[in-house]
Amino acid sequence: MRVNTNLASEPFARKRPVLVLTGLLGVALLASFALLVYLNISNRWEARETRERIAVLQAELNDIQQQRARHEAVFRDPRYAESLEQTVFINSLITRKGVSWTRLFDDLATVLPYNVRLVRVRPQVTPANQVFLDMDVASPSGEPVVQMLRRMEGSPLFGPTEIHTTLAPTEGEPNYRYRISVNYSQRL
Repeated sequence: MRVNTNLASEPFARKRPVLVLTGLLGVALLASFALLVYLNISNRWEARETRERIAVLQAELNDIQQQRARHEAVFRDPRYAESLEQTVFINSLITRKGVSWTRLFDDLATVLPYNVRLVRVRPQVTPANQVFLDMDVASPSGEPVVQMLRRMEGSPLFGPTEIHTTLAPTEGEPNYRYRISVNYSQRL
């Protein structure tokens, strides 16, 4: 009978690779934990700065709203209502007078064919200070008017066109008449 004698209290095992891998994994986990802590702290700082900036902007907004309320209270005062009404009326007249008729007719001359007659043009100013033209044109046939509309839509001075009404020739008016509206790029 053979007896195996091992004088060590534990038999020999290759534990070193396992210990090294476990140590590396522990270091990687510790590094990722440190990264997460750093990102959390930096996000808290950014959030605090953002809250402070929002508080400053909110205070400015409150000041502006208080100023606006004071100004509106002045405008609602009956003593100033007539003056405000006159100011709005005069400003609208100045805006309407800002349309250059010479420039308007020069720009229309670039798109009107020779056989299309401009019967009426009425510029209107929108609240956004853009000019809108409402005009009547006359022509012996519809083809020159179509040509004019194509030129207008191809021009950087005019926007999309819209034909509102068409009147056929009569005994008193031998031409076709069209009522057209178009945006005009003349700035005021």
